[in-house]
Amino acid sequence: MIESRRPDVHLGRGFWMATAIYAILSIAAIAYWSVTPLSQWLPAASNTATEIDRFTRFLLAAGSALFIFVAGYVIYFAFAFRRRPTDPPDAIGVQVHGSHRLEFAWTFGAAAFVVLLSVISVAIWYGVEFQSTPGLVVEAIGHQWYYTFRYPGINGEVTQEMHVPVDTPLTVNVTSADVIHSFWVPGLRIKADMVPGLINTMHFVATRVGRYPIICTEFCGTLHGQMNKQVFVVDSKADFQKWYRDWQIKNAHVSNALPAAPGGGASGIDLSKGVATAGKALFAQKCSACHAIAPFEHRIVGPGLLGVLHDPKHPNLVNGKPATPADVAQILLNGYDGSMGHMPNATQNGLSAQDIANLVAYLETLK
Repeated sequence: MIESRRPDVHLGRGFWMATAIYAILSIAAIAYWSVTPLSQWLPAASNTATEIDRFTRFLLAAGSALFIFVAGYVIYFAFAFRRRPTDPPDAIGVQVHGSHRLEFAWTFGAAAFVVLLSVISVAIWYGVEFQSTPGLVVEAIGHQWYYTFRYPGINGEVTQEMHVPVDTPLTVNVTSADVIHSFWVPGLRIKADMVPGLINTMHFVATRVGRYPIICTEFCGTLHGQMNKQVFVVDSKADFQKWYRDWQIKNAHVSNALPAAPGGGASGIDLSKGVATAGKALFAQKCSACHAIAPFEHRIVGPGLLGVLHDPKHPNLVNGKPATPADVAQILLNGYDGSMGHMPNATQNGLSAQDIANLVAYLETLK
C-alpha cells in the first residue's frame, strides 16, 4: 500500500533570522512614524489636520511594516530557494499547499486590518464632515482653468486669491461651472471634488496664518497643470476685514444677477421665452439628482416637483413664498439656504437666463 503524507518542511535557521531582522526593522519603522509629525514637511494649518495626520501616520506605519515583510521575504526566498548547479534538470521546490492554519492566519489578519482601517476612517470622516458650527460660508467655483470665489456681502465673484480669517469656523461649498475639477489645499488637509450641478461642502477652522496653494487633482483639460497657481490665504482677523472691505468697494457696482433679458420677469429674466422641451432636457441634466418628478413627499435630496406650480396643496417654496413662476425663477437665480437644505444658485449650476426661463416653462407643464 502506498502511503500518502505531507512532506516535512523545514524553513531553516536562515528563515527565522530573516524574520527577526524584518520584525526589528518593522518595529523601528512603526516607532518612527508614531512619533514623527508630518507638519515638519507640510504645515498643519487647520483643526482637521491633526486627526488626518494621525491617520496618515497610522497608514505609513502599517504600510512600512507590511512592505518590509513582503519585500524582505521575496528577497530571502529568491535567494534561499534559488536553483543550484547540483540540482537535477527536473528538480522542483518543496510543494506546500492546503495549510488551513496559514490560510486562516492571512485571511483573518487581512480582514482584521481592513475592519480597523474602516473604523478609524469613518470616525475621522464623521468628525471632519459634521462639524456643527457653519460660521463664514464661502463658495468656491471651478472653471477651466481657474477658481473664483463668492462671499456673502461682496457682489459678484472674487478672483485671484481666496481669503479667510484665522480661528473662524468656515463652511466652503464647492462646485464647478464646466467640467469636474478638484479643490485641494494640502496645508489645510482639505479636499473635495467640484462637480457641475452638485454642491460638496467642507467644514473646518483655519488655525495658522499663511498662504497655501490650491491644487486641482482632477484632470480637467489641456491646461489642467496650470490649476495650481492660486492660493488659499489665511489672514489675521484685522487683515481679513481690510481685504473684505476692499473687495466690497471694488465690486460695489458688480451685479449678482445674471444678465437681464428684455421683457422683464424675475430679476430681468423674460419667462415668456422659455422653451419647455429644452427645460425638460436641462432638468434631467442639472436637477434630477436632487428632485424627482413626483409628489412633494417623494424626496431625493430636495422635494418632488410634480405640480409645483399648479397643485394648491403643494407647500410653499423653500423660501416660504408661494410657488409662482417668478418666485421659482428667483430661487433658481439666487439659490437659497434654509431648513430644507441648500439650493445652489445659477452660477453654481451653470445656468443662463434662458436656462432659467426654460426650466420654469418645463415646470409649468407638470400638472
